[in-house]
Formats: sequence, structure tokens, C-alpha cells
Amino acid sequence: MKRRTSDDQPANMLRVLILARDSNPDKTHGHLIGYSHAEALARLHAVTLVIHRDNEKAVRRAQGPFQAIEAVSLPWLDHIHAWCFRWIFRNNYFSQALTAFNYFFYLAFEWRAWQQTRVRILAGDFDVVLRLLPVSAVLASPFAFFLRRGPIPFVIGPINGGLPWPPGFSQANKQKEWISSLRRIYRFLPFARSTYRDAAAIIAGSSQTYTEFATYREKLFFVPGENGINPSLYSDGLRAAKHNGMLQLIFVGGLFPVKAVDLALRGAAPLLQMGQVRFTIVGDGPERANLERLTRSLRIEEVVSFCGWIDHSEVIQRLAVADVLVFPSVRDFGGGVVFESLAMGAVPVVADFGGPGDIVQGDVGFKVSLTNEDDVVLQIEKVLAELARDPSLVSRLRQQGMRYARQRLSWDGKAQMVSDVLCWVAGHSSKPDLPSPKESGTTKLSLQRETVFATAAVGCLPNLERAE
Repeated sequence: MKRRTSDDQPANMLRVLILARDSNPDKTHGHLIGYSHAEALARLHAVTLVIHRDNEKAVRRAQGPFQAIEAVSLPWLDHIHAWCFRWIFRNNYFSQALTAFNYFFYLAFEWRAWQQTRVRILAGDFDVVLRLLPVSAVLASPFAFFLRRGPIPFVIGPINGGLPWPPGFSQANKQKEWISSLRRIYRFLPFARSTYRDAAAIIAGSSQTYTEFATYREKLFFVPGENGINPSLYSDGLRAAKHNGMLQLIFVGGLFPVKAVDLALRGAAPLLQMGQVRFTIVGDGPERANLERLTRSLRIEEVVSFCGWIDHSEVIQRLAVADVLVFPSVRDFGGGVVFESLAMGAVPVVADFGGPGDIVQGDVGFKVSLTNEDDVVLQIEKVLAELARDPSLVSRLRQQGMRYARQRLSWDGKAQMVSDVLCWVAGHSSKPDLPSPKESGTTKLSLQRETVFATAAVGCLPNLERAE
């Protein structure tokens, strides 16, 4: 592929070396996040994408607008990692222990990536290095140390993680792993301190992570959520017309304890029992049998549908039919389905904590406080009753949410915010004025305990207004 020269390169275009080991357009979760974000940045800059060799075929097949693709592998380490992932972690991508296990494998990957790109970096072939993947803030990057004296700046993010486990929720207690209490140990591991000390800029993907790195405020930026959407996949024409007056509720995601689908069902139960709404649950997981038993005990099994896992295209179609996404996950970092629900016009009702709490604004949906299980159920019940009574409110929130998603949550929009940071550290523009989060998830949890008693005195449910 022909390299752009300084003569034909626009003034605002940078030569960016992006580290994103697991980028892969054919996979989901972090793999797809990394690829989509890198691809959007490649539409703005001359991007060289550094990935693991296992992902090379898929990335090249997608024919993204990259300047170049650099594949890295360490054959003997890769074999060890593959064997452990299969036989020890049982292919469980969501294990927190896996994150700790991956630490030194990611260091080895970046060391090899440095060896392959060092000569070109020192020769001035790049203006900036961006570490996109992994998203986890506890996984260090040796590149920050390697570039501590130049010749080019290093940027990391959007990063996420560090979300505490909310107390008083059985859903969180069921899924919390022993290793969670050891998270702070990462600060003493190789390159952990230099990653953030020597970075020219840190981009946080959540209010919680922003607070964790507040000591670096002068070079810290907030870009909500590491996820994004491609507006072309969520056109207005996909939005289905209503066939009756019933409110259509939906949940999309893995049926794990922390997703708190039981709270969603309990909150919707009064309307379901009266036949005023229907509830579609898309996804599968270890909690499905318990949730099916709950629907029978609540006598709502006739109006609740469990769809299991379906293709992403069908998920979009389901969201196009739905009026409300009920997603009270008690611990969720990204909330990609919230992005999609907003884009498709399903009004989100989420917990005011973690990624969903950062994403949902007051004019597009509702946020409920994580006070205690019974109170969350009551809050959800009150929100759904209001939406069922007022179709015009659903319509207004839907239209505002769809505009918000296209303008603020698209990959291109997020890439532009990251691009502003890159241009600043490269000396091509002034420091960007990106809005910072008002408060972290940890602060919300501590404040909620006080507001419960204050609001209870006047007979109100806490924090049930649409978010400010």
C-alpha cells in the first residue's frame, strides 16, 4: 500500500501507530470494539494497525482503510496461552482471573511489537502511538516507558474497569470472583506505573475510570463508553410500526446474575399481569432456568418470551419492535446494547451505575438508583407505569434517543473525540475541551444511601426523575 508523504498529507492528518492486539471484525465484544474504533480513526488519519497474527486474515479480508497492518506473534507463548485458555479457563472470556493471567502475555506482545516497529518510530514514520486494546485499565503498556523520552507521544484509551461491586445485591454476590479483591495489586506489576505516568494523554471510557486516574487530570479526557455504533446499520426505516396498544419491553444480554433480569421481571410484573405489556428476553446463560421459574411464580409466563441467542441482525429487528429496553444490570462496564437500543428507538431504563449510567441522559431514557433490590424493583415499576400511561412520552424519548445515538455514540463521533486528543499531543492543535463526568459510580453508590432516607420522609422514591 502506498504511504502518504508529508507533501500530500493534509495538515490535520496524523500518522498513527495503533496497538490493538485482539482487533477482529468477525468476532464480538472487545475484538469488534477494537477493530471498529481503529477503522473509524483510519478514516481520519494514516493508521498502521498492530494486531496479533491470529486476527490478520479477518482484518485484511475486511479491507478497512488502514495505511498498513502489522501482525505480531510469539509462537511458543501463543501455544501456552491457547492451551491454558481452553483447558483451564474453559474458553470463558468473561473471567476476571483471565485478565490477570493475560497480563504478561500482553506485555510480551507489546515487547515484540516494539521490536518490529522501533526502527520506523525512531526514523520519524509516525506522529503518535495509541494503545486501543486491551480496554482494561489494569493491563499495562510497555510502550509508554519505551517512549518516555520520545521521539513521539504515547496515548492510551479509552480504558475502562475498576467498577466496584455494589453492596446489598445478591446478583453481584453470586458472580463476584475472589480475585476482585486483589485488583489494586496491578499497580505494583511491571510497567503499571509508567503506563500512566509517561503517557501524554489518558482517555477514560467511564466515570469510574476517570475518577481512578484523577491525579492525571491535566492529561485526562473522558469519552463515554468504549462501544460505538455504525449509524448505517440502524436506519429509521428499520423502526417497526406498532401493531397494538401494548408496550413492548425487551432485555438483551447474557443471562448472568449481575445482569439482574430478575429485577426487570419483578418490576414489570404488575403491568404484565394486567396484560398491558409484553416482555421479550434475548440471550442465554446460567440464570435462564431461574428466570423461567420466576415468571411462573409471578404468573407472567404467558407474556414473557425467552428467545435464547440469536443473530445480531435479528437482535436489531427485535429492538426495532421494542418500546423500552429494561436493563438494570448492577455491574456493567460498557453497555453496548444501550447504544443499540437508543439507535433503534427503544427507550432505555438502566441502573445509574457503570457504563449504562454514563451513557443514558435525561432526555433519552431513565436511570434508577442502586439502593437495594426491592427499591430498584419499585423504581422500575413506577417508570414502566409512567411509560405505559403516556405513549407521547415514549415517542418523544425515542426520537431524542435516536438523534443522540447518531450524533454522539457513533464510531465516527467517538473517533473524532479521540482524534482531537491525538492532534493535541502531536502539537497539531490546542487542547480539546471534552466534557468530564460529573461524578463516579462509586460516589453514586455512597450518596444513594443518604438520599433514600431523605426522600422516604416525603413518600417519594429516590432519584426516579429522568437523569440530569
